[in-house]
Order: sequence, then structure tokens, then C-alpha cells
Amino acid sequence: MYLNFSTAEIDLSSKRIEIHQTPEQLVRKFLGGRGLNMYYLYKLLTKEMDPLSPDNPLIVGAGLLTGTPAPAASRTNFSAKSPESLIFADANVGGFFGAEMRHSGFDRLIITGKADSPVYLYLENGRIEIRDAEGLWGLNVNETQIKLREKLGSDIEVACIGRSGEHLVRFAAVLTGVKNTAGRGGLGAVMGSKNLKAIVAHGTRDIQLANAKQFLETLVELKDLLLTSKMVQTLGRVGTTILYDVSNVLGTVRTENSLKNAFDDSLLSSEFEKQADKMLSCFACPVHCRHRNKHGGEGPDYSTFGTLGAGCGVSGADVAADINNVCNDLGLDSSSAGTIISWAIELYQRGLITREQTGREYRFGDAELVKSLLHDITERRGFGNTLAESTRAVSLLGEETKDYVIAIKGLPQSDSHDVRYLVSFALGIAVAGRGADHLRNRPTLEILGLPPEALNRIYGTTIHPDPTAYETKEHLVYYHENIYAAVDTLGLCKFVCHGFNSPHMLDYDAFARLIEYGTGLELSKDDLMEIGKRIVDLERLINARLGVDGKYDTLPRRFFDDPAPLRVAKGHKIDREKFSQLLQRYYALRGWTTDGVPTEERRLELE
Repeated sequence: MYLNFSTAEIDLSSKRIEIHQTPEQLVRKFLGGRGLNMYYLYKLLTKEMDPLSPDNPLIVGAGLLTGTPAPAASRTNFSAKSPESLIFADANVGGFFGAEMRHSGFDRLIITGKADSPVYLYLENGRIEIRDAEGLWGLNVNETQIKLREKLGSDIEVACIGRSGEHLVRFAAVLTGVKNTAGRGGLGAVMGSKNLKAIVAHGTRDIQLANAKQFLETLVELKDLLLTSKMVQTLGRVGTTILYDVSNVLGTVRTENSLKNAFDDSLLSSEFEKQADKMLSCFACPVHCRHRNKHGGEGPDYSTFGTLGAGCGVSGADVAADINNVCNDLGLDSSSAGTIISWAIELYQRGLITREQTGREYRFGDAELVKSLLHDITERRGFGNTLAESTRAVSLLGEETKDYVIAIKGLPQSDSHDVRYLVSFALGIAVAGRGADHLRNRPTLEILGLPPEALNRIYGTTIHPDPTAYETKEHLVYYHENIYAAVDTLGLCKFVCHGFNSPHMLDYDAFARLIEYGTGLELSKDDLMEIGKRIVDLERLINARLGVDGKYDTLPRRFFDDPAPLRVAKGHKIDREKFSQLLQRYYALRGWTTDGVPTEERRLELE
């Protein structure tokens, strides 16, 4: 077996560093990435733990295949207790950092404590140093990386925070490169609370493959499959902006804090093509879905221009690209930033906050307001200090403001989809373990117009083809949750995963072959499905320990009470009673209790 994975435990308070081999039994059970991160979080998190205290463990875990030539094997998971939601945070990021971390000799870092003064970690070929971050603290993301490359050479990879992380903004992110963002849950604030400015990786170690010949033969086959996919070809030309085109026609774009469900044509993919110099890729990726834009940055993707553009009523691809660059350089999670700013604008318009509090007028469509608030939030300046608290700001602004924030389990919705027309999407964001998030279980295949027999073949059961129907939708979410969890353990991007955007991508059989030829570990489709289920169950147990169970599997009030006003989705909303019944069917399919948590028998089995 080629399962020689190294975990480093780093205590910044004592400067103690211990490096050990990850037990093979754990690798077999959880593989890597999100899986092993959740295992360690389950061991370490407590309900009483303050997310911004030295005790909160920041876990950085590369996927099982990250850094190998496997298609899109670039991904790394950052995990901790969330300062934003107060449940677990887990953010998945691409780029080149994860591959470099593995080539430097490490698969996982477990970071605790707090340094006496700002530091960064330097990883190189089996050794780790805690170095003084003098001259870096106070810089934003781009300048931090430039300074580190000037000092250490151009062949390093950096994961760092901007000033928002230093100022403990509850939705501060960790960035690698100028765009790749471990955004969800405020992990940049966790780094900032530890006085940890950056993690730098530099490595020349090869990752040994169990059977290099068969691995490379399989790689050629799978890349040919991907490159003939129309979806891959489209993503490689226009990126995720294509998702806006489809969603806007249906009327499933969150617009002006979901007061509306469609926007104008200035954010169509054809408009973003005009803003791009070229398309870029992450490590080992054949898709190259990232724009290098003409405004000095990369992106935006659909979630970013959806929340900071349409969500705030801001028109124009050029304007959206500019706002995207500002958000990334400040080190903020764009999904939370856009959702929180649009929430504040609606509160102002409703008179629930006043000009006396904000210092200026808040209105939808004001691009300069959005950019100004990004800076104010980062610096915790003026009303930006309140918005920097994300959903925690409800306690400062009054309970009546809670009805207007588009968030679940304390986490603002990650993507731009208005789910009032998409019942399976609604179930997905409601039950997602880390909060309102599409990357955990988005069942995209339902809206592609596939014939019923194709849906039935994919899911192994009869699926109602109407996206507004409640019957059978538990099977969609269940299936996608399991396969996405498995993908996150491997370090592969979901854009090459079966079901995320297309049925013609890499499936469990492809994963099993890559695992066997890469590591020697033989796993069946059923084994991989069970690993996915194990991770989803473990995340539920973490949240249950923190006091979050099925009563939090709900939706923002607006999605229940206010019908969508525009386009195909016009008149649709989520029916509370039918949704409640759907939830119970989902729990039963998962084998959970009616309270939405794994049974005691399952807990004992996992432990």
C-alpha cells in the first residue's frame, strides 16, 4: 500500500511541532481531505469552545489524490469551529497550494494555540518552521503573496489572510493565489485569532503511485472523457458564468436579497467573456474555468457576481469583476459578503436600520456602496463593524431583522439560486451540515431536462421530473450528498464529478480505479458510498454535540411565505407542510431519528 501520509500537529503557543504518520485504518475509513478533517474535528470540538480562542483547531487537509496527476486533483479542506455559524466550518479550495503542501511532505496540519506575535508557517520537504511575519501583518492578500515570493522565491505556494482575517471579521476567508478561496465559515478569522498570517509550502518530493502505468493509462482515458463533454468545453470558455444564463431564464437568481428572483442581461456569460483576458486552471485540471479578468484579478464565478452583483442589485460585468477583485484582495468570503450587504440594504429600506446608524443611504444598485462596505467591514469601521459580525449581528440589530437574512444554521446562503422553484435545491440547502450551502448536495441534474428513465437509472429509483414536486426529492439530495462527500475526500474538483453539472463526468467506478492505481487501496462503489455516508453522519454528530439538530433544517422565512414574482418561477414558494414531510422522508432514508440526527447505534459504530 502507498498510504504513507504525514500529519503535523502544531501548537503555536508552545511552538511545539509533532509529525507522525496518519494511521492506515483512518485513511481506509475516511481517505483524506474533508473526511479525515471531520474525524479530527469530531475528536477535538466542544460546545463550550470559543471559535476565536487558541483551543479551536484549524485543520488543513489535502485530498487523498491531491497533487497526483488525477484530473483536477487540486483540492484542500480547511476546517475548524466557525466564528460565523458557531457550528463546524469546512471550506474546500483549489489552486496549487494543496498539491505543493503534499509535495512538501505533508497531507494534514492540525494547528492549535496562538502565537505571541504574527507568524507564518513554512513547510518544506518534511520540515516545518514557525517564522516571524514581520512586514506582512497589515497587508491584504495580493501584497502578502508578493512579499512572500520576493523573500522566498517564486516557486512557493501560499495560503494567507488579508486584513479582514486580522480584524476577526466573522466571514474572513483564507486565499491561495488571488482568487482561490476557502471561504465558508470564517476560517480567515480563525487564522487571525491565532496570529497566523500565512502558510507557505515549498516541496520537491514526488508522490509515489502504486501502479504508475495503469494510473497514467486511466488518466488519459478519463481526460479524453472529460474533454469531449460539452459542459467542460463550455466551462473552459466562459466559466461558471454560464449558470447565470440558465438560472435567470427560469427566475431562480437571488436578486436584491431575494425580493426578486431575476435580474438584467448585463451579467450574462457573453458579457463576462468581454472582461476576460484568458481562462486559467488549477493544478492538474483539464477544465480551466477561471477567468483572468482585465481588472487585475481572477474571476468572478457565479456565486460571487450573483451575491455581490444581482443580490445587491448591481449591474454590469465590468463592475462585478471589479467588486470581485476588491473582495478577494481583502480576504472576504464573497457569498457571505454579498448576502450580508444585501440584507443590510433591505433593512435600511424597511426602516429597521437608519441613516443615523449607517452614516449614509443604503440602496440596491449602488456599486460604490457595495465596494465601500467591503472596506468598512474589513476595517470594522462604522456600521461595517456591525456587518462584520455576519448573522451574529441579529443580536445587535433586533430579532425582527432575522426574518430578512438569507441564511440557515447561521451561515448565509453560498450560491445565487432562489430555491422557491427548485424543491430539491431547497431541501439541499436546508439539510447541508455546514449551513446554507449548495456545494454539499446540489442536485443539478434535475433541471437539465433529462428524460425520466435517465433520472431513474442514475438514482436507482423513480424520480419525479417536475422541479416543483416534493415526491422523491429526498433521493436526489441523498445521492448527491454521498458522492460529493466522497469527492471531497479525494481532493478532486466537483466540476469533474458525476452529477454536479452533467451526468457524463467521473463516477464512483472512475474514483475506485484512481484510488487503486494511485494508492493500492481497493474500494468498491459501495465502499465509496459508505465513506460518503460516514462523513455526512459524522458532521451531523458534530453539530448535534454543538446543540444543532433537525429543527435547524429549515429555510429563510421568505422562501416559505413570499411567492417568486418573476419568470417561470412566478408564483412558486415552498409549502411548509410538504417540506416538513419531505424532511422526514430524507431523515428516514439516512437512517436518522425524526429529530434529524444519527441514531445512538450509528454513533457507537462510527466511534
